[in-house]
Amino acid sequence: MTGPRIDIALLAAGASRRMRGRDKTLELVEGTPLLRLLARRCEASKATATHVILPPDMPARAKALTGLSVHHIIATDARCGMAASLKSAVKAAGAADALMIMLADMPQITTGHINRLIGEFISAPKPSIVRATSEDGTAGHPVIFAARHFDALQNLSGDQGAKGLLETQHKNTIFVKLDGNAAVTDLDTPEDWVNWRAGTV
Repeated sequence: MTGPRIDIALLAAGASRRMRGRDKTLELVEGTPLLRLLARRCEASKATATHVILPPDMPARAKALTGLSVHHIIATDARCGMAASLKSAVKAAGAADALMIMLADMPQITTGHINRLIGEFISAPKPSIVRATSEDGTAGHPVIFAARHFDALQNLSGDQGAKGLLETQHKNTIFVKLDGNAAVTDLDTPEDWVNWRAGTV
């Protein structure tokens, strides 16, 4: 890829506690574990590199990525919340010009969506944050952060992720509408999966 270096961090270090014993990242979508499917979509995009943020104690997730050219990043303190995953992601991105944060439980995010967000970031005169929304404008994921936000991401704590940072940077954010509810469909419970597969989400 020419131009700015934009990496992707695919966050997959959560414990799937609400799945009651199942692992949402390994649920089958199109006959493939969701984590592998999303990693392949990232891999096929215009991003420079994809870093998959993994927990230290779930080897099945790493196994699902076998053969892909993505970087496995172990968030050793993943149990401390999403902030730990974000810190690991920023460290992995290193000297990248920007980092896309993508969640591993969003099956409707496609390579086309990823490329559209990257294109919006590259074309912005002073890119800061690019954030996906649903068709009705509800803010969701993925989100691209310019490198000047990396320090703020590194200083987050707990399980709130970058919510506070996004709120303070609202005026500096470019919102990009994706089709349907792709940007807001995250599947956390067995019921979510049943409803999504039935087409009721």
